[in-house]
Amino acid sequence: QVQLVESGGGLVQAGGSLRLSCAASGRTFSKYHMGWFRQAPGKEREFVAAIIWTGTTTYYADSVKGRFTISRDNAKNTVYLQMNSLKPEDTAVYYCAADNPRPGLWVVARAAVVDEYDYWGQGTQVTVSS
Repeated sequence: QVQLVESGGGLVQAGGSLRLSCAASGRTFSKYHMGWFRQAPGKEREFVAAIIWTGTTTYYADSVKGRFTISRDNAKNTVYLQMNSLKPEDTAVYYCAADNPRPGLWVVARAAVVDEYDYWGQGTQVTVSS
């Protein structure tokens, strides 16, 4: 069992930056693949970024590539999402999620799927004003 708690959201002007954190409980955090998703009002939850349990592979949605960076510190049981050059369309509730590894390669086609993940945080609001 993994419990996830996001923090770091807030209100920022367009062009600004925020860093989200996701703190995980449990001693097996380092074995989970981790992802960030977001959900805007009236829209489906969408993939933002993901990182393999070793930290050596990352994936990004095209809409955030070059602006967002996902990272993890397994010693601190924490995954981060550094968000730069924020745009109003980045406004959403951001969720972190943990994926208990299963057989097979963890490719982006899996990492970007909501149903791939086993545990979710409660979300943190990010609002970008124009």
